[in-house]
Amino acid sequence: MKELNELVEIVKGALLSGEFVKMTLSKSKDKNAVLQNCYVRSIVVKNNTLLSFNYRYQTRDETKNYALEESYKELINLLQHNFQNAVLFTTSADFLLQTSKKGAVTLLKQKPSFTSTSDVSHDRQKVKRASGSDHYLTLLGVNDEEGKLIPKMADKFRQINKYLEIMEDLVRSVVLPEKIHVVDMGSGKGYLTFALYDFLKNKLSLDVTVTGIELRTELVEYCNSTAQQCGFDQLQFVCQPIEDYKDKHIDILIALHACDTATDDALYKGILSKASLVVCAPCCHKQIRQQVKGIEQESPLLKYGIFKERQFEMVTDTIRALIMEQHQYQTKIFEFISNEHTRKNVMLVASRAAQPADLSAISTKIKAIKDAYHIDFHYLEKLTKKV
Repeated sequence: MKELNELVEIVKGALLSGEFVKMTLSKSKDKNAVLQNCYVRSIVVKNNTLLSFNYRYQTRDETKNYALEESYKELINLLQHNFQNAVLFTTSADFLLQTSKKGAVTLLKQKPSFTSTSDVSHDRQKVKRASGSDHYLTLLGVNDEEGKLIPKMADKFRQINKYLEIMEDLVRSVVLPEKIHVVDMGSGKGYLTFALYDFLKNKLSLDVTVTGIELRTELVEYCNSTAQQCGFDQLQFVCQPIEDYKDKHIDILIALHACDTATDDALYKGILSKASLVVCAPCCHKQIRQQVKGIEQESPLLKYGIFKERQFEMVTDTIRALIMEQHQYQTKIFEFISNEHTRKNVMLVASRAAQPADLSAISTKIKAIKDAYHIDFHYLEKLTKKV
């Protein structure tokens, strides 16, 4: 296959020139395949450059490292037998290998998503993406005037760095425009909003504008004042409900701990805007619990209040993920930060897929969940009926 061989030659050249950032293989050729995606990055082990393949299965991840010649054979094998699409990110350009429904293969070249490569040393020390030299951390009360971490803010500092670590991987996994608009719905005091802006703008050198949406006037005024003091001129905060936000140009939508159905309002805005990446950490899952209050559930697990609460959190977020998949997103749910620090530690991530999913199969799954728990409707379902 001409295009596949050409892509592999570009990979070789990017590794040789030091321009290789990463690769993403997606869209399984077999709808029933357990292998969902494969992510490829370069690493250095004992002064040798290898390619590390992270195989993402339905229920587990598996990582294998290959020498370069073996890696090229594995890439060809995966793209011939497992995946229809691939994106190669380099610092000079992005290369997209796409397969149409009729089997036609095209190789496209686009502007680069990244201007620098990450540290690829396999045994590198853990990188802190936010540090004492970041002025916004002092203004927000995480560090003192000397740039030293205030002890009682240690958990917040740990959360910020974990968040940036996650966001770096997510941003590198999707195709974004040259000018990126990020909207943080329910930004609160702005710890993570400021951190993300600083990281994307000043550390990764991306052309990014960030808008924080928050209901509390005093927090909006505080955050806008802090942004001005930091010289963050493409970071702004707006006082309004999430459902009233009208700008449909959103590339990355974030909703961390937006209460109850505010999470769904945010997800709906992401769907409407066809955002490349949607990241949310749901909380206060009241809508489903209140709906089934007083209805006897068959499962003995739901006899106990604490188990019932946790079960309906899982039910609510699973339906959210399935609804996102109905609207051409790939989804995953994982632990954001250890529940030693907070119980609100689940993150739901949706990235825009190249092709729509099997709508009938997803609708069947949603109906089965609703029938099992006597649920009439999910709030996000009502919202998306307008789409």
